[in-house]
Amino acid sequence: MSPSPAPIPTLLSEPHHDGSARYVSNLTPRLGDTVDVLVRVPLECEVDAVHVRTSPDGEQQFARARRVRTTSTDAWWKASLVCHNPVTNYRFLLAGGPTKYAWLNGTGVHLRDVPDASDFRLVAHDKPAPVWAEGSVVYQIFPDRFARSARADRRPLPDWAVPASWDDPVDTSPGVIAHQLYGGDLDGVVEHLDHLESLGVDVVYLTPFFPGRSNHRYDASSFESVDPLLGGDAALRRLTTAAHERGMKVLGDFTTNHTGDAHEWFVTASGPGGKSTPERDYYIWEGGQYVSWLGVPTLPKLNHLNHDLRRRIFEDRSGVVRKWLSRSGGLDGWRVDVANMTGRWRATDVNHEVAAQMRDALGRWAPDALLVGEHVHDYTVDMPGDGWHGVMNYAGFCKPVWTWLRDDTGDPNFLGAPVPVPLLDAGAVVETMRDFTSRIAWSSLVHSFNLVGSHDATRVRTLVGDDDRMVDAAAGLLFTLPSMPMLTYGDEIGMEGTFGEDGRRPMPWDESRWDTRILATYRGMISARRRSVALRRGGLRWVHASGDAIVFLRETADEVALVHVARAAHEPVVVERRHLGGIEDGASAYGPAPKLGARAVTLSATGPGVRIWTWKPTDGGAKHVRRRGH
Repeated sequence: MSPSPAPIPTLLSEPHHDGSARYVSNLTPRLGDTVDVLVRVPLECEVDAVHVRTSPDGEQQFARARRVRTTSTDAWWKASLVCHNPVTNYRFLLAGGPTKYAWLNGTGVHLRDVPDASDFRLVAHDKPAPVWAEGSVVYQIFPDRFARSARADRRPLPDWAVPASWDDPVDTSPGVIAHQLYGGDLDGVVEHLDHLESLGVDVVYLTPFFPGRSNHRYDASSFESVDPLLGGDAALRRLTTAAHERGMKVLGDFTTNHTGDAHEWFVTASGPGGKSTPERDYYIWEGGQYVSWLGVPTLPKLNHLNHDLRRRIFEDRSGVVRKWLSRSGGLDGWRVDVANMTGRWRATDVNHEVAAQMRDALGRWAPDALLVGEHVHDYTVDMPGDGWHGVMNYAGFCKPVWTWLRDDTGDPNFLGAPVPVPLLDAGAVVETMRDFTSRIAWSSLVHSFNLVGSHDATRVRTLVGDDDRMVDAAAGLLFTLPSMPMLTYGDEIGMEGTFGEDGRRPMPWDESRWDTRILATYRGMISARRRSVALRRGGLRWVHASGDAIVFLRETADEVALVHVARAAHEPVVVERRHLGGIEDGASAYGPAPKLGARAVTLSATGPGVRIWTWKPTDGGAKHVRRRGH
């Protein structure tokens, strides 16, 4: 009889803190509040003193922690911090044991001094993110391609449109790609809310519904009405009402960076006598020519140095932000297109001011509204906590997942990068995720969209190649890591597309064309998330990341979820059971059960797959639940 594999060293033997409610007494403090922070230190570390370093007003300061609880495996230490500044950076200094000196920050334990960039953060800004958003599942809809109601047949087509039947292939030729119109509308979305409800969706996110001269509508010609091709203002109200009746929220999509060249403001600014109009200064001009987004002439760039422009957008009762969050539209928040470029041009950078003003306006006029900014690369410097509630997490989640799960025979290009993304092992993937997420506050992380694709990117089913079980691994990470997971319409039925525009295919409502195995996977994963408070709101404790396996815990004081994601068969991951108190009384939330031995838990895989095992912990620790909300 062969002996059982020996336990391997895991991150469970390292001190841990993650900024979640398990370790922080108040996730939404006000300036001047005192907040307790906990750190969990395994006894084998032999730590005999813990200090917490902050830097109020730029000068470092240390608070001594006290041991408040000891279990059979861990010592829990607590310190009290005062939120003296709007953002309080903190890290733990651990003394004693073999190392005698170690720092713990958002990327883990370091036996040397490290910069402050990855410190944990307490954010004491006004107007916190809405409570409803944390843990929600977001479903992205491109209105022209999701569903077409019978009403669409009665609407005249605009002169720019190239009409297409619902089953026609997407034409990606340069002259047609933005003008091919399938005629999907908002009443079509209403007619298919049953599908979203059965999937377990909490939030419907619509790409732009303003009128434009393209199928994508990022070239808005007005912010004062809903495109008649989509059914007009009344159709949006029908959709938000129907969604709210089912307990769903609805987000709109607004471009703060530019308008279309047919926008009423730009028509005034560029027309006869335009130089003397107030609207002229709403845009950026150089040498008599207007500046456009990335040189695209139909997308003139807005000038956010002009305070009247910002007043009309953010403050006016009839402005885009307030109007559509009120009874006129019934929206529950905004996703902001090209958020990273807004207010930036040459020597000008008022991006932070614009984000903060929009957040402030939402807090005053629609305090339960969510604000998420689009950002493709390093978003961390744009997330001080008083602007966007969160971002589309391309850099800290989507791209790392691609580097782990992409087809090794393919050549995937990530949103215009000049070379394909590499194929990496799990260790590098998790290191990338930790690097990005360590540089923002926990509240910003959990109000960001994690995604494995979007209407701008390769479809996940195409990304992974021939083995559709790799979609399961992608979904496993998407629906179990801290975030608001976002899927794009059709991902759940295996829709394909080699790049963004090609992926914007019409949703096939003939269910015989659906991949029902993938659909069952998505439904099962979302169901597991909805049933588990740990998956929706728990902290994150990495256990193992190497080669073809990623293992982590989501933890609250009342529940632990063990998540094991495999991209291929791998050698067993064997975890000491003493770190997983209460696991023997758990149950499978998704996938096969782990092998529970007397002293170890063994996680193995024969191919791509996911398992989620949940239980009530028996290892003690303080229970922090207080938070400020609406």
